[in-house]
Amino acid sequence: MEENTPAPTPGLEYGSDAIRTLDWKEHIRRRPGMYIGKLGDGTHADDGIYVLLKEVLDNAVDEYMMGYGKQIEVTLVENTITVRDYGRGIPLDKVKDVSSKMNTGAKYDSKAFKKSVGLNGVGIKAVNALSSEFYICSYRDGKCKAYLYRSGNVSEDYPLADAHEQNGTFVRFVADANIFPTYRYRDEFIEALLKNYVYLNSGMAIVFNGRRFYSKNGLVDLLNEKMTSEPLYPVIHLKGDDIEVVITHNNQYGEEYYSFVNGQHTTQGGTHLTAFREAASRTIKEYYNKNFDYSDIRNGIVAAVSIKVEEPVFESQTKTKLGSRDMGPEGPTISKFIGDFLKKELDNYLHKNAETSDILLKKILDSEKERKAIAGVTKLARERAKKANLHNRKLRDCRVHFNDTKGDNRDESSIFITEGDSATGSITKSRNVETQAVFSLRGKPLNSYGLTRKVVYENEEFNLLQAALNVEDGIEGLRYNKIIIATDADVDGMHIRLLLITFFLQFFPDLIKKGHVYILQTPLFRVRNKKDTYYCYNEEERIAAMNKIKVNPEITRFKGLGEISPDEFRHFIGPDIRLDQVTLRKEDLVKELLEFYMGKNTMERQNFIIQNLVVDEDEL
Repeated sequence: MEENTPAPTPGLEYGSDAIRTLDWKEHIRRRPGMYIGKLGDGTHADDGIYVLLKEVLDNAVDEYMMGYGKQIEVTLVENTITVRDYGRGIPLDKVKDVSSKMNTGAKYDSKAFKKSVGLNGVGIKAVNALSSEFYICSYRDGKCKAYLYRSGNVSEDYPLADAHEQNGTFVRFVADANIFPTYRYRDEFIEALLKNYVYLNSGMAIVFNGRRFYSKNGLVDLLNEKMTSEPLYPVIHLKGDDIEVVITHNNQYGEEYYSFVNGQHTTQGGTHLTAFREAASRTIKEYYNKNFDYSDIRNGIVAAVSIKVEEPVFESQTKTKLGSRDMGPEGPTISKFIGDFLKKELDNYLHKNAETSDILLKKILDSEKERKAIAGVTKLARERAKKANLHNRKLRDCRVHFNDTKGDNRDESSIFITEGDSATGSITKSRNVETQAVFSLRGKPLNSYGLTRKVVYENEEFNLLQAALNVEDGIEGLRYNKIIIATDADVDGMHIRLLLITFFLQFFPDLIKKGHVYILQTPLFRVRNKKDTYYCYNEEERIAAMNKIKVNPEITRFKGLGEISPDEFRHFIGPDIRLDQVTLRKEDLVKELLEFYMGKNTMERQNFIIQNLVVDEDEL
């Protein structure tokens, strides 16, 4: 045997009995990530339990898109979800096949579902397999057929029966707690999902626990819902066969887009969004017949694009990024289709609406003026950042990045923004070097409220942070899916959080709007004895831990991140990491929000602080 050849592992025989074929449900239950992305516990909008709901809703919405059923009813009681549509209903002799036989569905045949988003016969089966209980009933022409499954196995095969119900399909499921431990649905994530459906299908209503969601103006309503700054001009709304577009600008920095394919929210964009950005910029540039830089045209843009494609190809099972190049097997390229549409419709709109075109021209000129004013600073800052990146003591990078073209764990890529050597040291020593990077601040960052983009390049710390995130030209190149602010939970730590959030809101609001910014929760107490140790994030958890230990518990109050040893810190940034997502609602108008918290020390803010002051009894 050669010296470098590994010795055979004892007891490992490779015979025919080592080859196994998993049945459909066992494969889904063992490898759920292949079918629904990450699992999660319901604390994030893209967690698996919402994907399950979405798979059921997609089928109901596809029926509406084909012209059947104007209302969908959704209920949530504890963890039981029901979805009732009023479409055609599944053919009664195929209810079992559709719900439990892989690669079975109507969506392979474009005649029945020309531009659907369903998972080609996988989606509803994944919901079945990953549910502790799954019930499906089809109503069709006065008859009904139903099945009850438990963990993907048929529990009840109900006989064909008469029914006095409207045609359609009823689904009830409970996500399996063995696969989604300690999960809980959050109404706000479900409501956001349902709103997208009605914005994309104006005229369709979804009733959720008695609340009705309906949109008359389609994507215009979506943009008005999402915008947190006043638009500079009325939203441009363009609609054609298989395409709908809305565009406006505001005074925020950067670009903000919402893209959809066949009703699917493509959160990571794709070929259609790339085509839209290029075509919109080119059309506007040609309309004014001036050699504008595309970045000046797009600065402050807020837009949405929805297209319908035959047989779309997505870059992942969860369909967050479109990979298709063509509108269909015999259709034009997506780029040509969108380009031709905007060249005609957007150009016509600007010619007919002189007031809008004048406002847009002023916005472009203002962006150009500011960009040229800081051109010298930008060049020096880029050179400085490039040199610093080669030996940047502020950034301890990881190996996997969100903008990598390949890799199953791109979504896990994160960067901790820390303050102080001790906290930075603890996180750096305990992090996962594959997916977790660390960026170290030097004291409190500058208050950027009211400053222009110039400060991003003049301030070394901001410039290096921008370079680390790779967001200078927009968040398409973002290197980390999660930007985690990791500061002490004291007054100074809270102030640093506010300063960083102010920076992001001022110059990169899309990072927050698209859900990339988080606050790291760290324990306030450690309660232990010689046998057990509990880390507690609030007073209730501390009391519960003391009740478990009962006799002579040792209680440690953590004052800062630097007090937590790297060995302990490993628990808090591992699989059980607790994060609070920084979110922005429609009513949180960015300008007013920043002015209140970060502007001059107004009497209103002083009164707010006094009225909301909480005194920690342990400090008295």
